[in-house]
Amino acid sequence: MSLLDRHRAVMPGWMPVYYGDDALEIVSGSGRRVTDATGRSYLDFFGGVLTTMIGYDIAEISDAVRRQIDTGVAHTSTLYLIRQQVELAEKIARLSGIPDARVFFTNSGSEANEAALLFACNVRRSNQILAIKNSYHGRTFAAMAVTGHRSWSSSSLTPLAVNWLASADRLRGRMAGLSDGDLLDAAVDDLREVLATVTAGDVAALIAEPVQGVGGFVHGPDGLLGAYRKVLAEHGILLIADEVQTGWGRTGEHFWGYQAHGVTPDLITFAKGIGNGFALGGVVGRAEVMNAVPAISFSTFGGNPVSAAAGNAVLDYVLDHDLQGNARRVGTILLDGLRALSYPILGEVRGRGLMIGLEFVRPGTVEPDAATTVRVFDLCRERGLLVGKGGLYGNVLRLGPALTLTEAEAREGLAILADAIATAAEEGFVGK
Repeated sequence: MSLLDRHRAVMPGWMPVYYGDDALEIVSGSGRRVTDATGRSYLDFFGGVLTTMIGYDIAEISDAVRRQIDTGVAHTSTLYLIRQQVELAEKIARLSGIPDARVFFTNSGSEANEAALLFACNVRRSNQILAIKNSYHGRTFAAMAVTGHRSWSSSSLTPLAVNWLASADRLRGRMAGLSDGDLLDAAVDDLREVLATVTAGDVAALIAEPVQGVGGFVHGPDGLLGAYRKVLAEHGILLIADEVQTGWGRTGEHFWGYQAHGVTPDLITFAKGIGNGFALGGVVGRAEVMNAVPAISFSTFGGNPVSAAAGNAVLDYVLDHDLQGNARRVGTILLDGLRALSYPILGEVRGRGLMIGLEFVRPGTVEPDAATTVRVFDLCRERGLLVGKGGLYGNVLRLGPALTLTEAEAREGLAILADAIATAAEEGFVGK
């Protein structure tokens, strides 16, 4: 049996694998490149879903993890002091922008969002949550409840009472075609209407991604979360910024995605890139909110010595090498180059820094074209480039390269993308 056959024999059928019957096994990596089981090398523009944030085989991270493993201590639980965890928490609290912050570590973004929702519901004594349509916050029970993306909502059962705000999608829906100013006004009107009509009044929190990740890198104009916050403050409603994909400088202009909005959240959730592949996530927030849990709780594996050692090395590397600045510079090369492309199948290029989405449509319309998206996706692989997919309709290519991506690698990937899009466009016209 092939590895794919063995996978299908023991894994749940709802676990997707890219490339279907030609599924890829990555066996080694270095820098921004990976090698598959056949020996073929690829430039990686997706990084394990924006998780291998520094790249592969980074000595500073490997050395930090090895030093911890060499002590013989991979786990003690948080019932004992963990130096690596405390040091990482100190750094994250300082960088969060939240005064007198506290940090709780988890194993994933889903678990981080579960924890943030728990804190908010406890402090507000309410299970009412506001969430954004087209959002994704995780696969666990409460995180799934606040995910506004049908493909990822596998159950209508929920521990929360959730009410929905409009997405900032500019191509279709309520906000289609609006200017920044008009979108901000419409979003505030929408929030006020939701609060006045379909809630019981004592809403706990709004959870929002500054840039919607799985939703296809859709984002509103700068100031949107700030505009929301003014209304939320009138009612004492908390703001949770889901920075699982936007944190650590990925958006280029800011270290956290929320910083584009003139607002400081009550809680920030993080994961993915901070571990560079090691399981690490968490919540950082205001002390009075974080301390609101009225019972004993802890995380068996969250912030364990090995993952925390990796997290410290990752965060130090991000700061020491100004990876936020690199994301801005190299991201501009990609965004400018992609926006210069003119094909009827390419409906929109959007994003910030090294977080870029390409939305594909049927020529002359805004109707989503998932088939063309898959074709471009496959063509990229054929040409040696790995990218991701997403969007509400499965018609968005997602680019989330390592923040260490070089200018030469950006131009290499851009050339492959341009060629793949041109080929798909030509095939489409020939087919007609």
